[in-house]
Amino acid sequence: MAEIILIGPAYPLRGGIANFNEALCATYNKMGISCSIISFSLQYPGFLFPGTTQFAGDDKAPLNVPVVTIINSINPISWWKTAQYIRKQKPSKIIIRYWLPFMAPCLGTIARWVKRGDSGIKVEAICDNVIPHEKRIGDNVLTSYFVKSVDTFTVMSESVLKDLRLFTNKPAVLKFHPVYNIFGEPVTKSMARKQLGLDEDGRYLLFFGFIRHYKGLDLLLEAMAMCKSKSGDQSSNKEIKLVVAGEFYDDPAPYHALIEELGIANNVILHDKYIPKEAVKFYFAAADLVTQPYRDATQSGVTQIAYHFARPMLVTNVGGLAEIVPDGVSGLVTDVDAKSIANAITRFYNENMESKLASGAKEMAGKFSWESFIEG
Repeated sequence: MAEIILIGPAYPLRGGIANFNEALCATYNKMGISCSIISFSLQYPGFLFPGTTQFAGDDKAPLNVPVVTIINSINPISWWKTAQYIRKQKPSKIIIRYWLPFMAPCLGTIARWVKRGDSGIKVEAICDNVIPHEKRIGDNVLTSYFVKSVDTFTVMSESVLKDLRLFTNKPAVLKFHPVYNIFGEPVTKSMARKQLGLDEDGRYLLFFGFIRHYKGLDLLLEAMAMCKSKSGDQSSNKEIKLVVAGEFYDDPAPYHALIEELGIANNVILHDKYIPKEAVKFYFAAADLVTQPYRDATQSGVTQIAYHFARPMLVTNVGGLAEIVPDGVSGLVTDVDAKSIANAITRFYNENMESKLASGAKEMAGKFSWESFIEG
């Protein structure tokens, strides 16, 4: 009998939610609580997916994570098969990852069918978002349908808890996103920069993850131009450079045009592709400062990767980011505008804050364990 079944994307699908599910499942099993994942044979129809591929490619299958691939997000027959499979396994509960209203009909229907009759199976949801970053007509109706199928909720920021209360007063607990432990051990900054072909004594910021408007890369590019104009020393080892490591989920043309317009082509290094798990450590270790100039956010997996590698962060004061990155402790919190971001970057270097904030990040990381998340 399976104790817990987790429903959501997992290997060979890629992305932050799949990474989270795999780490959560592995920790349950490590703790002696039997857990497996039911994942998607089709997560998004191709015309709805903005990236190049939904699959992990060269990434290796995670250890101690049993994955069964059944669900087709647009095929109700697969929803029925999934519910029947779960009922035969007789888990004590299922945990459903909810992040997008598009998934509500699929996930909400599976939950209803699982609970039919006297199954006794409890349904919990881990909600990354309740109201999505990029809103569409029908979002609230779809989310309401899903929420009604769930018994209890876990959220990872106060902002999501507040959004959830617009739909339900069912029991909910706030537990912050745990620190990722699936990207390997830290390497030295020197080794990382050598691996990526960067100057050993350069100044490097990192923007990591897929690129969409709400993540504010354009604001960061404008801030980079401001930082460059302030710099009195334009020698190569003093200029601040930005490494952008992630795939464009938006049209890349406006970003390229903005880089040219701002005259910062020599200050921006584009690795605009999916970064495989084994390479993630090099990008974070190479950075002086991990930047998250988001216009909108709930919680962020990027933050918890940065904590794993004890890297200082710059975050904007949106969603739950400032909750988990205390200003002046493990990072700098700014307003959502280019000038505020530029001022924080300049302050970071002028006041030599890296060592202090890195120490704070290392200390903060201990507060966000997977075991603590599960116990909560």
